[in-house]
Amino acid sequence: MHTKAKGNLAEEKGCDYLRSHGFRIIDRNVYNRFGEIDIIALKDNVLHFVEVKSAQSYEQAVNNITASKLQKLNRTIQTYLQKKKFSLDYCIDALIVTGDEIEWIENITL
Repeated sequence: MHTKAKGNLAEEKGCDYLRSHGFRIIDRNVYNRFGEIDIIALKDNVLHFVEVKSAQSYEQAVNNITASKLQKLNRTIQTYLQKKKFSLDYCIDALIVTGDEIEWIENITL
């Protein structure tokens, strides 16, 4: 399976996971000049910007969330919020997908 197909499958699993935990998916694969937001979901009036990472192991996936990636994600989020004129609280989360296992890490920062 190609990398893009694996990523799409991981994002689908991630959306299913979030829905099953009471989230409403607002948007997916949002691009702007700074980067991409994989999933934007809403729960309890808080926007969750979700980075989906998949790999053979948990450690491998987590290590792909770098300081540089988070900086780009923050700029992408700020642009998105301004464009959509949202004024909700928000956080950045990660979904780590390894095979059939999914781990949600809420409010990631470095």
